Amino acid sequence: MKPAAFTYVAASTLDQAVSLLAQHAPEGKPLAGGQSLIPMMNFRLAQPRYLIDLNRVSELMYVREVDAMVAIGAMTRQSEAQRSEVVSRLVPILSEALRWTGHAAIRHRGTVGGSLAHADPAAELPAVALALGAELVAQGPAGRRVIPAEEFFLGPLSTALGPDELLVEVRFPALPSGAGWAFLELSRRHGDFAIVGVAAVLALSGDGRVDQVSLALCGVGPTPVRAHRAEAAVLGVEPSEGVFREAGEIAAQEIDPDSDLHASAAYRRRVAAVLVRRALVEAHRRAREGR
Repeated sequence: MKPAAFTYVAASTLDQAVSLLAQHAPEGKPLAGGQSLIPMMNFRLAQPRYLIDLNRVSELMYVREVDAMVAIGAMTRQSEAQRSEVVSRLVPILSEALRWTGHAAIRHRGTVGGSLAHADPAAELPAVALALGAELVAQGPAGRRVIPAEEFFLGPLSTALGPDELLVEVRFPALPSGAGWAFLELSRRHGDFAIVGVAAVLALSGDGRVDQVSLALCGVGPTPVRAHRAEAAVLGVEPSEGVFREAGEIAAQEIDPDSDLHASAAYRRRVAAVLVRRALVEAHRRAREGR
């Protein structure tokens, strides 16, 4: 397997990368970790005429705490984010989700921004971004703009990025004080993409009722899915196994999964119901321990 012919260009600064992408759009493609793009090129599912390598753009490699958010540069390796003290302290659900992302070798090359911009609907990071209400920062010739996660993912491998825009940063809001979290998924083998994955965040009020909750699923449709009706069934309610079970059943009806060689749509719905319940139980346990 060999890719179609292309011209390789290595950018050394962000301004140069933006300029090169604008110059060659829409036939140019940025290269981050290459864990998805290179296999697609080898299969000729992607055939960019220009490959713009971002691996020398050190400006996009950082993890920072900024105004109750964790700002991560798009070229930050997934392994760096997973090991980050700032991430584990403020958005531990991201650290947890990254453990499910491929294998160690993949995480050492794969980037946070690359996974989000690739927008595979079965990937873990898009679901976490959706659950947390993350902000994604794009930069192009016209400057920077901030895209909410709910508006970023448009379809399979499709995002709100323009052909001349780079994803340069993602901002994850810190979890509320005392909040619990969980990320669970089912895959055929460890390191595979999720058949179904669930990101859950839950916070309790003073009387023990659910004060805040967010649920997002991956592997169940053309984009990650925010389960708003399931959230509504939990919000303001005293937590119980029955409440969480009902939320799982509601979430299973909110999704519209396809059948494929890995699982039928009916199986994905059943798994979604189970994982939502389990994720809420674990998030509630952590929330109680954090009070």
